[in-house]
Amino acid sequence: MAGSLTWIHFGDLHVDEADGYEGLSRFRALMAVARDHGGAGMSDAIDFALLPGDNANHGTQDQYARIAAAMTEWPGAWHVLAGDHDFEPGCLTAMRAIARRMAPYAETIAGYRCLFLDIVSAGKGGPDFRIDPDQRLWIERELSGATVAGELVAVFMHAYPGDLRDDPDGVAGLFAAHRVAFVDTGHTHYNELLNDRRVIYGATRSTGQIEEGAPGFSLVTLDDGIPSWRFHAIDDPWPLVQITSPVDRRLMTDPARADAVPGGTVVVRAKILGTAAAASIWIDAGEEIAMTRSGDMSAVWTATLSGLADGLHRISVRSGAGEDRIEILVRNGAAKPKRNPPVALGRDVHAVGAWPDRGIDGAQRGPNKNGLDW
Repeated sequence: MAGSLTWIHFGDLHVDEADGYEGLSRFRALMAVARDHGGAGMSDAIDFALLPGDNANHGTQDQYARIAAAMTEWPGAWHVLAGDHDFEPGCLTAMRAIARRMAPYAETIAGYRCLFLDIVSAGKGGPDFRIDPDQRLWIERELSGATVAGELVAVFMHAYPGDLRDDPDGVAGLFAAHRVAFVDTGHTHYNELLNDRRVIYGATRSTGQIEEGAPGFSLVTLDDGIPSWRFHAIDDPWPLVQITSPVDRRLMTDPARADAVPGGTVVVRAKILGTAAAASIWIDAGEEIAMTRSGDMSAVWTATLSGLADGLHRISVRSGAGEDRIEILVRNGAAKPKRNPPVALGRDVHAVGAWPDRGIDGAQRGPNKNGLDW
């Protein structure tokens, strides 16, 4: 078992004096909510925080200085990507004020090989997203090395491979061939999940230029490679509950896995951030079943369910005012689903659509090439 990796994603900040630093104010408010409600165990439950690019709206030194000061309010590690707005000056020199390392680089975190990519420096500015040949070869080497080492991979980039101007299908094909567990992005300004049946892609809406709903952050967990993603708005109830295994049917990429399409016995794991005196699980709105904490100080709670019949089942985990829900497909003796051949990898034709429980309205309002009402 590969273990668990969790990160918190604060969407594109677009910090700018023109709007009175609204993005920066929201960023500080979101960090305060997560830090204060998450409690002392937050740094143990979350491996790092991510800024996905478009951090400073015009890439100025003053904008970065303000972001750097705000980042000190978060107790854990940071990883920071560049977006097209960061590249507005024609270079990323000023962005070094907020980036511990400049992409591309790779780091093994909680047993996962994490690749942080630069898709702006090789372009001409604006949404001219490209990966230069040297970085492309580096990505291939890193993915091949992870495959040989048996490491699961997560990739972080400002936009989807489908937004690249050069060889988007080749890059997405690499991710699929090496069974990348999750690709996390910004740029869209709206929440979205893609499942191309090989790789799950997630995009978190902007913090500074919101097209939909209230500001918030996303929480992403890979539990033995199983992805779970949820958006938590600033006024949503706590504790924050995230079911990490088994996988929701909408995020299933490998139906052969027992934690993707289980038999009659299912082990349910949930990560609960914040004060949780107890947690319970419901199957198909049936009887309440108590969950057990995995260790006195752990944020992980578990329960084992037996005797589930073939078919679709709805699982709900609740702790205090917090709740998470997933849908799973159970197959005992029946044949498991098959995957179709890969088509249009890494493109939003594979969007899972509206998913209110995850904070996704499916409207696609935003500045990327698929965005509407911009």
